[in-house]
Amino acid sequence: MNTPKLILASGSKYRRHQLSAAGFKFEWQAANIDETPHTGEQPHALAQRLAYQKAIAVLTVRPNAIVIGSDQVCALNSEILGKAGTEAVAIEQLTRIANKEVTFHSAVAVLAANQAAQFSVPTVVKLRELGRSEIEAYVALDSPLDTAGSIKSEQAGALLFEYNTSDDPSALIGLPLIKLAQTLREFGINPLL
Repeated sequence: MNTPKLILASGSKYRRHQLSAAGFKFEWQAANIDETPHTGEQPHALAQRLAYQKAIAVLTVRPNAIVIGSDQVCALNSEILGKAGTEAVAIEQLTRIANKEVTFHSAVAVLAANQAAQFSVPTVVKLRELGRSEIEAYVALDSPLDTAGSIKSEQAGALLFEYNTSDDPSALIGLPLIKLAQTLREFGINPLL
């Protein structure tokens, strides 16, 4: 039996690295969708909607594939903290969330022509008290301009944490591999077999 192609519907180099390091063979294709939050949309709902829209956008042009769509939204309470884009915004975000809890909602949609699964894995991170010089040094070191909440946990970002709680330690990087691997086994994909 021919296994369908696995496609990651993401341009994220972080998610590509995670999936590759876990042994999955896949292609990737960035999904061109509007990521603007809807009025009143909660952070977890936004992450879930965007993950699904990314997957369906790629499945539409690759209908014989199994497509993984994923998105991560960082929230301070119900306020969405997007990608900084500039050092000044990253410093401002980190200053605002210092000594506070933020939640990273990592959502995934796995879609095929006749099968679908969706899930979300939250990660709660409490940042420690941080001085301006530490924040500026961190931003200069990691350049976290393209990540939700201006934190790269797989690099020096963990040095900012007081604690981190999640059912899946890989979720904070962007792709919850424990639940994703379980879901892909249901789709007939297992890199260990």
